Amino acid sequence: MTTSMSHADTVQDIVRIANDGADFYRDAIEKTSNPELRNVFGRMLGHKQSIANALRGKLRSEHAAAPTDGTLAGSLRQTYTDLRARFSSNEDKIFVGQLEETEDRLLKEFEMALDEVTDPSVKSLLQMHAPQVRACHDEMRRLKQTFNA
Repeated sequence: MTTSMSHADTVQDIVRIANDGADFYRDAIEKTSNPELRNVFGRMLGHKQSIANALRGKLRSEHAAAPTDGTLAGSLRQTYTDLRARFSSNEDKIFVGQLEETEDRLLKEFEMALDEVTDPSVKSLLQMHAPQVRACHDEMRRLKQTFNA
């Protein structure tokens, strides 16, 4: 890693969490039979891939490791959700609830990074993607509330 990117660890964490989200959305798309949810999950998957790709590009440009995997916590949550969904009468509700928590995790990491990062080029990249991170979070929260109503 070069010294010009002093927050590579933070960016790598965001990439891993976005990868978790992408994997989770991909799994949910395969498991739901609801075409509307497939559409929502597909859009969310695209956003997570876009964020991860942009940040990986920044990491590579700075000669830092650019993760292609997720986190252990993300893998465990996905496995737990799969098991719960198998025994639930409403697996879509289970997926939406857990995906909303994944969005919470990404939003929290993004907000923390925006406060912490001082490198102008990294901060600018995060600021560019922050509105979409917030919008995805808010959409999944509304969807979760609809299922819980």
